Amino acid sequence: MSATKLYRQNSIVNDSKSQHKNNIDHQVVEDFGKEWKAFNQQSIAEQDLQSAFNQYFHIFPFEQIGLNSIGFDMGCGSGRWAKLVANKVKLLNCIDPSAVALEQAKSNLSSFSNCHFECAAALDTQLPEKSQDFGYCLGVLHHTSDTLAGLKNCASKLKPGAPFLLYLYYRFDNRPLWFQGIWMLSDFARQVISRLPFALKLFASQIIAALVYWPLARLARLLEQIGIPVKNIPLSDYRHKKFYFMRTDALDRFGTKLEKRYTKKEISQMMIEAGFEHLIFSPSEPFWVVVGHKC
Repeated sequence: MSATKLYRQNSIVNDSKSQHKNNIDHQVVEDFGKEWKAFNQQSIAEQDLQSAFNQYFHIFPFEQIGLNSIGFDMGCGSGRWAKLVANKVKLLNCIDPSAVALEQAKSNLSSFSNCHFECAAALDTQLPEKSQDFGYCLGVLHHTSDTLAGLKNCASKLKPGAPFLLYLYYRFDNRPLWFQGIWMLSDFARQVISRLPFALKLFASQIIAALVYWPLARLARLLEQIGIPVKNIPLSDYRHKKFYFMRTDALDRFGTKLEKRYTKKEISQMMIEAGFEHLIFSPSEPFWVVVGHKC
């Protein structure tokens, strides 16, 4: 089997082989609940959270929403993004299938009176059809058995013209083949680690964060300081981030047994099929973040 075929085989889970009730894998949901309990995001400095937020939301048209707007955070997790959106709108629906994660979100958002919490997956949320002025779903639907179905249901909750921000793991379509090969090796490790008991997954992920993420990130920062391009250095996106982000994301990356990845073209096709238009992709990491408007 060629490296390209093996890469494609391991990069996307076949939906027909991974059907789960309500489009979720309950073990994945349970693990994410434990992740957000272990890394509740409360120790992140405001400026560091804002910097991470800007990476995703810098293309979002905040000028189109305001203090009369109602929207949703689909797969809100700990509520870290909701903390920076809730004060801009009338009501934010924070939705997550994990009751444990949702309790953490309630704690993190306790200072806001305009957050409504629902324990539900993207396919079974009780939000009324065509009721939302905006929505976002970041790093969630690539962990579900049918990404397109979840995306379509998100779209069904939006009013015509409403903006929607989506982030899905990318399939390295803008990277050289050797970069893809490194990812393949890491994915073999993920497939082993993600099947361990949570305590062992947590331990393994923290070792990886310390011995892989941190050295590569700091190397990239050093090279950048002396004028060497770092775009294709693995994990260079973490070069200006705190170790806490690396620890969280290492668990996210290696602790999840259901992961799918998409090219920019595939994401664009799904967005259009789900009923979005006027797509704008972020040109910078993390790839691929896209905003569209409900037709």
